[in-house]
Amino acid sequence: MEVLLASPRGFCAGVERAVRTVERAIEQYGAPIYVRHEIVHNRHVVDELKEKGVIFVDELDEVPDKAVVIFSAHGVSRKVKVEGSSRELMVIDATCPLVTKVHREARRNAEEGLEQILIGHAGHPEVIGTMGQIKGNMHLVSTAADVAVLEVKTPHKLAYVTQTTLSVDDMADIVAALRSRFKGIRGPTKKNICYATQNRQDAVKAVIQNIDLLIVVGAKNSSNSNRLRELGTRYGVPSYLVSSAADIQDKWLEGAKCVAITAGASAPEILVQEVIEYLRKKTGGLTIKNIEVTDEDVKFSLPI
Repeated sequence: MEVLLASPRGFCAGVERAVRTVERAIEQYGAPIYVRHEIVHNRHVVDELKEKGVIFVDELDEVPDKAVVIFSAHGVSRKVKVEGSSRELMVIDATCPLVTKVHREARRNAEEGLEQILIGHAGHPEVIGTMGQIKGNMHLVSTAADVAVLEVKTPHKLAYVTQTTLSVDDMADIVAALRSRFKGIRGPTKKNICYATQNRQDAVKAVIQNIDLLIVVGAKNSSNSNRLRELGTRYGVPSYLVSSAADIQDKWLEGAKCVAITAGASAPEILVQEVIEYLRKKTGGLTIKNIEVTDEDVKFSLPI
C-alpha cells in the first residue's frame, strides 16, 4: 500500500501557543490550573494535560477564587471576560491571535453602526465567542441557502466576518451569495480563514486525485478536521475522520492501493504515526511519501 502524507497537517501555531500556555502556567504556578472548555479540540491533548494537573470546566463559576484560569484557543465572549475580571481570578487568555483579529473586526463594525453577519457553524465555541463580542444582534449563516432567506434591518449598512476554520470553498460560495444579494456589504480587509485551515485543505487537494481513501486524524468536534473530511467526500473519495487508529475499520482498506493521511490543526503528530503503524501491520508493508504544498513558519508569542 502507498501512503501519501498531506503536509502541512496537525498542530498549527495557535494550537501550539494554547497548549504551551497551559504547560507554562503549570510550570510557573503549579497545579491545579483551570481551563475553561477544552483548550483545543482533541481528547489526546486534553487527557495529557489532565495528567499534569489541569482541571477543565464549563463555566467560570466552577473555578475557585484566586485560582489561575485559562481561556481556550477558540476565544470567549466579552461577558465571560468581564466575569473573569470581576472575580479574584488570575486570567490568562490563550485565544488564537487570528480569532482575536476577528473579534476586533466585529467590535469595529459595531462601533461604526453596521449590522453584522457571521459565517460559521452554530454552537461552535469560536462562533459563540465571536457573537458575544457585541451588544447588538449578529446574524449567523452557515450556507449560501441561509443567505437567500436572511432578513436584515439595514441592508445598506452591512458587514460580515467569518469563523476561522471553515471550508475555503464553502466560505467563498457564501460570500458570493452575500455580495450578490447585498450590494456594498463590507467584508474583512484580509481573509478570516486562518492560514493553517487553508493550508491543510490545499494539501488534501494536492493528493485527492490519486488516492482511494482519505483518513483525517482529528476530533469529532473539531471544525477544521470535519472540513477536511468533507473536502475528500466532495471529490468522491471515501473519507473518514478518526480520533485515533482505534477508530479505523478494516473494511475501509479493502481494495485501497493508495491512502492519504492528514490531520486537523489540533491533532498531534503522534496520532498520525499511530495510524501509519496500524496500516503497516494490516498490510505488511507501506511506501510512504510526504506531499508538502507549503512550509509553515508562523509562530505566536505566549501570553505569559
